[in-house]
Amino acid sequence: MARSDEKAHIERLITEMTLEEKVGQLTMLSGELVQTGPAYAPVTSQAIRQGRVGSLLNLWGSERVREVQRHAVEGSRLKIPLFFCLDVLYGLRTFFPIPFGESCAFDPRLWERTARVAAQECAVEGIDLNFSPMIDVARDPRWGRTVEGPGEDPHVAARFADAKVRGFQTSDMAAEGTVAATAKHLAAYGAVQAGREYAPVDMSERQFHEVYLPPFRAAVQAGVAAIMPAFTDFNGTPMTANAAVLRDIVRRQWGFSGVMISDYSSVAELIAHGVARDKGEAAALALNAGVDIDMMGHDTYFEGLPRALERGLVRLDAIDAAVRRVLQLKAKLGLFEDPYRRCGTPSAIAAVGAQRERKELAWEAACRSLVLLKNDGDVLPLRDAPRAIAVIGPLADAKGEAAALVEASEGGEKALAIVDGLRAALPQANVAFTAGCGIERIDTAGKERARRLARESDIIVLCVGETLAMSGEAGSRGHPSLPAAQCELARIVLAQKKPVVVLLFSGRPLVLPNWLVEKADALMAAWFPGSEAGRAIGDVLSGRFNPVGRLSMSWPVDVGQIPIFFGMRPTGRPAAANDHYTSKYLDMPNEPRFAFGHGLSYSRFELSGLRVNQSKLRAGETIEVSIDVRNDGPLAGEETLFLFIRDQVSSVTRPLLELKAFEKISLAAGENGTVCFKLAAGDLAFLDHDLAPRLEAGTLEVHVGQSADADGFLSTQIELTT
Repeated sequence: MARSDEKAHIERLITEMTLEEKVGQLTMLSGELVQTGPAYAPVTSQAIRQGRVGSLLNLWGSERVREVQRHAVEGSRLKIPLFFCLDVLYGLRTFFPIPFGESCAFDPRLWERTARVAAQECAVEGIDLNFSPMIDVARDPRWGRTVEGPGEDPHVAARFADAKVRGFQTSDMAAEGTVAATAKHLAAYGAVQAGREYAPVDMSERQFHEVYLPPFRAAVQAGVAAIMPAFTDFNGTPMTANAAVLRDIVRRQWGFSGVMISDYSSVAELIAHGVARDKGEAAALALNAGVDIDMMGHDTYFEGLPRALERGLVRLDAIDAAVRRVLQLKAKLGLFEDPYRRCGTPSAIAAVGAQRERKELAWEAACRSLVLLKNDGDVLPLRDAPRAIAVIGPLADAKGEAAALVEASEGGEKALAIVDGLRAALPQANVAFTAGCGIERIDTAGKERARRLARESDIIVLCVGETLAMSGEAGSRGHPSLPAAQCELARIVLAQKKPVVVLLFSGRPLVLPNWLVEKADALMAAWFPGSEAGRAIGDVLSGRFNPVGRLSMSWPVDVGQIPIFFGMRPTGRPAAANDHYTSKYLDMPNEPRFAFGHGLSYSRFELSGLRVNQSKLRAGETIEVSIDVRNDGPLAGEETLFLFIRDQVSSVTRPLLELKAFEKISLAAGENGTVCFKLAAGDLAFLDHDLAPRLEAGTLEVHVGQSADADGFLSTQIELTT
C-alpha cells in the first residue's frame, strides 16, 4: 500500500472494526513469558487471528516474528499487522555501557550513535518499537533504576532524550534500520519515596515541572513515537490515570500526537491503588487520561472498555481516537507497506554494518563512560613495564554479572575480561587473578589466596561493587554500599601496603567507606561497561586512552545525605561552621563525596579568561561566553566544561546552580584552546508563581567549571533586561 493512501485506509479500518477488534488494537500482550510484573500466559495464534491483540512484547528474532506476523496479516479478518516491542536499553547484540554510565560521557553525538547501532540490530530481528530511552531524573541512588537513566540533572536528561530519539528513529521511522522510541517513565518515577521501587511520589508541582517534565518535553520535541507513563502514584493520582499531566500537558500543551503505552499491568493496578473498583473503571480512567495501549493488563482494556462504554464511563470516539493513533504508528513504521520489513531482509542486514565497526563503537563508549575519581601520586596510568599486577575481586569479569565463586577444590581460577584486557594493554606485565570472595560471601581459602597474590604483586587492581542484578527494576537498596564480604577483602588487600587501584562496578553512585577512599591510591567508576569492557578498562588503566568520563550524579558520603544533588535551593540560614543554627548536619558534611561533573584525567587542564561578548542581554538575544583552556599535562586529553547560572534576586526562589550547557575541548600536551558557549535569553526564563514561563530582568551570575564544585569556578555577571 502506498503511504499516501494510508490515512484513508486507517479511517476505513476504524469504520469496519467491531468493538472487540478496536479494543484488540489497544491491547499489548507478551509473545514470550519474560516477566517484569504479574504472571500472564503468552498470546495465542487464535487471539491474533481474532484481532484480540494489536502488539506484542518480548518476542524477537526474524523468523519467529515473521511467523507470528503471518497470523495477523494473513489469518485475521482485517489483516492489520502487529508491531513488536522490546526493552533494549544498552544494546541487543552489541552491548554498550549502561545508560547511566554512558551519560557520564557527556557526549550527545555518542549517545545518538549507540542508539543508531541498537536500532539497526533491532530492526533485523523483527523489533519495531524499543521501550527506551529511560529519561527519569534520579537523585536518590537507593533507587535501582538509576542504572537505566541519565543522572540527576534535567538539562543533561533532555540532551540525552533528544540524542536517543534521533538515534533510534532518524527522520523516517519506516526507513531501514530504524525503530520507534518510547520515552519512559513519565514522570517523576525516579523520586519514589525512600528510593523504594513502585512506592508513591509526593513532591511540589514546581519541582515536578522544573526537574522531571523537561526531559519528556525534549523527547516530544524530538518527535518521539511513544510515551510510557510511570506505574507510580503522583501526589495522590496514579500517573496511568493522570489526565492533568498526560492529556492536558503532554497532549494539549506540548502537542504530542503519538501513542501512550501503559507500563506492565499498570492499568490493572489502578484497582490496587484504590482509585478504581473494577476493570471497567480502571480502563475508563486510563483511556480518558490518554493511555492508548494497555500492556499486560490482565484484559483490563479488552474486558473493561466494553463495560465502561455500556456504563457511560467512556465514549466511543475516545476509543476510536486511541485506535487511530495506534494505526498511525503502524503506518509510520511502514508496516502497512510491508509488515515483514524488520524480519531480516538482505539490505537491512547489510545496513547493520560490520561487526568490527560495532565493536569499535562499544569500545569507545566504554572508554568514555569510565570516570577516574581519584589518582594519588599519579599511580595511573600503569606503565608497560615488566612487573606483577594482581587483579583481585569478584567483579573482575567487568560485565556486571558476578563470576561464580571458585571453590578451593578447583585449584585455580579462570582469567576473566579485565585480566585479558590488561594483558593485551600491558604485554610486558605479569597479570594474575583471584576472586578472593563472592559478591556477598567470603571464605578462608579465598582470603588467603587474595592475601598471597597481593603480597606477591607490585600493584593491585581491586574489582568490587554490585552486580547488575543488584540494580535495575525492583533493585532498590537501602544501603547502596559495598557488601561486607567485599569490604573485608578490600581491607586484606590494602593491608599489604602495595599501590591499589579500585575499580567500582555499579549501576548507581555507591556509598563508600571513608577508609577505602582514603587508603586506595586510585578509584575508578567503571559501571557496567558492556561488550568491550575488558579491552576498554585495559586501555584506560594503561593510558592508551586518557579518561574523559564525568559524573552525571553526585556521590554521597553517607545515606543520611540522600537525596543529594547540586541544584538545591538556597536557605535563609546557609551552613556556617561557626554558627550552630544553620543548615548542616552534626555528624557529616553537607557536601557530596564526589560532585556532579567530577572526573579526573591523565592531563591537567587550567582555565582562565572567562568573558562574555556583551554584558547586557535582552529578550530574543544570545550572548557568547568564552573561556581559555590549557593542557598542562604530559598527555593529549579532552576536558568537559560546564556552564551554570544563578539568579541573584528573583520573584521565585531559584536553585543555587542551574546547568545551562556543557561543552568539550580536545588539546594536545601544552596546547591552548578556547571553549565558547552560547546562552540565549530564553534559556534564562523560569516558572513564575503560576508555573508559567517568565523572563525576569535582573543580574545573573555565570559560572564555568570542571564540575559543580564551586571552588573550581571562574565567574562573571550579566544583566538581563526585558
